[in-house]
Amino acid sequence: MPEAPTIDGGNTVWLLVSTALVLLMTPGLALFYGGLNRSKGVLNMMMMSFSAIGLISVLWWFYGFSVAFGTDVNGFWGDPGAYLGTKTFLAETDLWGATAENPSGIGVPLYVFMAFQMVFAVITVALISGAISDRAKFSGWLLFAFGWATLVYFPVAHWVWGGGIIGAKLHALDFAGGTAVHINAGAAALGVALVLGKRIGWPREGMKPHNIPLVALGAGLLWFGWFGFNAGSELTVDSVAGLAFLNTQLATAAAVLGWLAVEWVKDRRPTMVGASSGAVAGLVAITPACGFIAPWAAVLLGVVAGVVCALAISLKYKLGYDDSLDVVGVHFVGGWIGSLWLGLFATNSVNAAISDVVGGSDGLFYGGGLTQLGRQALAGLIVTVWSGGVAWLLAFAIQKTIGFRVSPEAEVEGIDYAEHAESAYDLSPTTGSSGGAFAMAGISPGAAKQPASEEAPAPATAPVDEKVAG
Repeated sequence: MPEAPTIDGGNTVWLLVSTALVLLMTPGLALFYGGLNRSKGVLNMMMMSFSAIGLISVLWWFYGFSVAFGTDVNGFWGDPGAYLGTKTFLAETDLWGATAENPSGIGVPLYVFMAFQMVFAVITVALISGAISDRAKFSGWLLFAFGWATLVYFPVAHWVWGGGIIGAKLHALDFAGGTAVHINAGAAALGVALVLGKRIGWPREGMKPHNIPLVALGAGLLWFGWFGFNAGSELTVDSVAGLAFLNTQLATAAAVLGWLAVEWVKDRRPTMVGASSGAVAGLVAITPACGFIAPWAAVLLGVVAGVVCALAISLKYKLGYDDSLDVVGVHFVGGWIGSLWLGLFATNSVNAAISDVVGGSDGLFYGGGLTQLGRQALAGLIVTVWSGGVAWLLAFAIQKTIGFRVSPEAEVEGIDYAEHAESAYDLSPTTGSSGGAFAMAGISPGAAKQPASEEAPAPATAPVDEKVAG
């Protein structure tokens, strides 16, 4: 006779901690994207990430979780009424994965699992925003986020993890979101960027990151939060969670080295932006594979992702699409690399769930032939076509109705002030005088121009370096 439902304290605490870590990734993404952006659009860039937290969280609670993880209806979506937000799930039997034979499931309350998957939905939508910085109306972005989450992310999460066509029928592998998150968001980013078109002056004008320390801080927060993203996706505290944790660190570290190697060869100067971008590329690539491959394969994956993504970001110049912050080059390309890597290096020797739960097989280099590689490629293609196509149609419809792109005047003068009536950096004097920094220090600007008296000669000073003074 089955035992009574019991909450597993270890699994529940780990999933709560992982949820908090993944939520931290979206503010981290805001800092990363904000630093990469020009100063006149940094707030708008960050607002798109923060607004995703608000909008997608509510949508997920109300119907998104039901569509993604409700009882499968037809392979494409779950029962929308299964976990509708008007219902409450606080009974002792409301444990995720509970069955008649195993009433405890994994010992985690349903709401904990719901919250964990909620923050995945949030950051997936936020990722898209980096491709359209400096030129998208905030109202248009909110409408796009609503439509894309409803038509794309919620169903795709079901396809991959909720018993839908990709996971349950195609038997493609995705441990933590290479297909459902990164290929998905990257394809959407390309679709919406094509509709909005190029920024004024791109690529003729240099549009460099305005605050590199913010970029590094954002990348560091993403790296930190990603341990919850990947290791938390095991849902339980066991050796596979430890494997995912280790592989996440190894692949990310190797990708930093791979990206810097490309910069060293091409430009002879490794950069902080390059190191930060390499870390994100490694995190993206290891996401689908972290719990399914051995550590040595994770290191190799990181090197390949760092090198290939560093080269891929130049595709926008050759193909003529303006992906402002390289969402396509890092997330789309990195997601594809990690997903295909499973077709080469996935092995039941590190995680028996490959065959036992998902119904997949070993990768090519572990004797499984080309079967799993074909599954991974088909899964990525399905998501690419659906996500990119729907994103293009949504963006086109928004542009033709309420308008998605800001006016040329607002784009040139600065989207922050035009859309939000504020700016990131207030460089005006703190008083009504024109003294600026001198007034702040209590010094009269005119005093600096007066010749020193004979009684008190001015001491000689060395020239001030403009980099310090400015």
